[in-house]
Amino acid sequence: MPLYKTITAHNQTTVYLWKIEESFDDLQNGIDLQEAHAARVEGMKSDIHRRGFLSIRHLLALAGYIDHDLYYNDFGKPHLKDGTEISITHSFEFTGIIVGKQPVGIDIERGRAKILRIAHKFTPLEEYRTLANEEALIRKLSLVWCAKETLYKMYGQPGLSFLKHIDVHDFDLGEANETLATINYNGMKSLYRVFFLEFDGFSCAYGYPEEQ
Repeated sequence: MPLYKTITAHNQTTVYLWKIEESFDDLQNGIDLQEAHAARVEGMKSDIHRRGFLSIRHLLALAGYIDHDLYYNDFGKPHLKDGTEISITHSFEFTGIIVGKQPVGIDIERGRAKILRIAHKFTPLEEYRTLANEEALIRKLSLVWCAKETLYKMYGQPGLSFLKHIDVHDFDLGEANETLATINYNGMKSLYRVFFLEFDGFSCAYGYPEEQ
């Protein structure tokens, strides 16, 4: 069972990461899907998406849940029926979930040069002029994207803009593995703590509200 990493975070919050190495048939073993979720898997054309979907159900089991405990609201935000907070992510061969008693978010992205072309859409590029080379810029932009995606998932409100409403406080690439981030939306400002991981060419961020 390729559980890649488990991280015990603050206030009964836990992160589970999975590296997808099994076949679809192997991942089906022991998994009972809701009818709607089974239909969703059946409709997926990508094998890695289908296997990713099932690997997340194995992560749920590690956290003490089954697929029938999971549902999504109209915005597509996942919830657990017992009120525990959850966030889900999938990128190529990695999947992850974070569960906790407080709002939580997680995102994994594979590092790719194309982030340089879209960076202006989610963060002010002038903030990154001090970075030494393109590789460092790709790494930092990838982490910033993951952080903003994490907060977007956590906040779960339509209309929230990565560029206009979410600010990831600056951090030192290579030395800091966490930072703060702010959402300023509809006249309300909230503060979050975000943590970073880098592994196998992937970037990951997870977070929760900062205690005031």
